[in-house]
Amino acid sequence: MAASNPQKITGNWRSGYALDLHTTGSTYLGVDEYGHNKFDNSYTELGGLLNRLKYKNDQSAAREIIATAADFLRPERAKFDLIVPVPASTYRSVQPVLLLANGLGAAIGLPVVRCVTTTRPTTQLKAIEDFAEREKALLGLHAVDAMHTTEKNVLLFDDLFRSGATLNAITNVLLEHGGAKNVYAFTVTRTRSNR
Repeated sequence: MAASNPQKITGNWRSGYALDLHTTGSTYLGVDEYGHNKFDNSYTELGGLLNRLKYKNDQSAAREIIATAADFLRPERAKFDLIVPVPASTYRSVQPVLLLANGLGAAIGLPVVRCVTTTRPTTQLKAIEDFAEREKALLGLHAVDAMHTTEKNVLLFDDLFRSGATLNAITNVLLEHGGAKNVYAFTVTRTRSNR
């Protein structure tokens, strides 16, 4: 298992945690030839594993993330009826959130239900710096199949917590349109700032 340092994440869910920070430090290197800001990041152990999985397609990193997440959630398992993964905003041949959610569900004996979908193509929210603009971009973006969530205690799962805008928007949809009894938020890591 990887080292973890659980971080409370706040939002409109009942309670939420990230297993650790994503990075421990970041040095700005300038702009690359494509006009993107470049950084030299130092990662927590879980942050490094998640980075390998998401950006280097190293699926072997998932095993340790899943084991660490399962160990953290097992004592709370009775609170949840199902895991709902956040829909991916970027196409990848293997979606890290789904890979991790399915592994976690199998490890702690919870069904994973992909009942939250997007209503239109999405852009990378991390490119939107302003929180109000991010919330505006999320308005009406998600829909839920309430057949799976009515009167259920939902564990809403994402890989990385940044501002909480996406998790808040989906929590609202789960509670207001999905009839969920409670929503709990859980992520692998969180950024050091909420920008």
